Amino acid sequence: MTGDLAAQALAYARAGWPVFPTRPNADPCPYPPDECECKAPLTAHGFHDASTDPAQIRAWWRRWPGANVAIATGAPGPDVLDLDVKPEGDGWAAYGRLKLAGLLAGALAIVTTPSGGQHVHYAGTAQPSARLPRHWLDFKARGGYVLAPPSVVHGRPYTLAGHRHASGTLDWQAVRALLAPPPPMPPRPADSDHDVTKLAAWVATLPEGNRNAGLYWAACRINGDRAAADALIAAAIIAGLSEQEARRTVTSATGRDHR
Repeated sequence: MTGDLAAQALAYARAGWPVFPTRPNADPCPYPPDECECKAPLTAHGFHDASTDPAQIRAWWRRWPGANVAIATGAPGPDVLDLDVKPEGDGWAAYGRLKLAGLLAGALAIVTTPSGGQHVHYAGTAQPSARLPRHWLDFKARGGYVLAPPSVVHGRPYTLAGHRHASGTLDWQAVRALLAPPPPMPPRPADSDHDVTKLAAWVATLPEGNRNAGLYWAACRINGDRAAADALIAAAIIAGLSEQEARRTVTSATGRDHR
């Protein structure tokens, strides 16, 4: 098995997917139920260390011959829709809705995971990793990783269930729009109303999914005024945006860097 792990890691690398080693299979799991680290990286910087260099990969598996194989997701690696199955719930209902809506076409491969869930692989993009925990779905893309066959966790393997000659991508924003649409935007102040106090109070109430769009609309109405921009940025932070994100949106709307 250890030879298979190294050989498959090299095969993924030849396909252009950066890989790195994670902890070997442990059965039973030696960790508390809510603190399992059986999928943790063995390298110092985790997916940041992922490589397609055969010499580096061979060196890793000489050092850790039983290491599982992880693929760094997001281009040049794949994007992966991770369907979870847990005692408290699973992602199969959400998966069915996505399939009926035609959002899952073009998958490269489907991998059955140790929990009985699935990893659905797509061509990699620059989309960031994200989650829909209430639907038991994770999106493993930029900034993430997945374990891959023939890795084994808790005595159960990752298994290739299907492979296709395809090159489709998964539009995560379309997935979110279907399964978790943003709440409606609160009524906007009148287009002619440039009162900064009213605009900032409105921005502070913006719900997730509409925060950037609402902030941009408000910032377009302050004529580049620095104090007004600061007020809108502060309100956007109250709404839930990071300061960096709020400043970027206001700068985009006003053409000025309000720092």
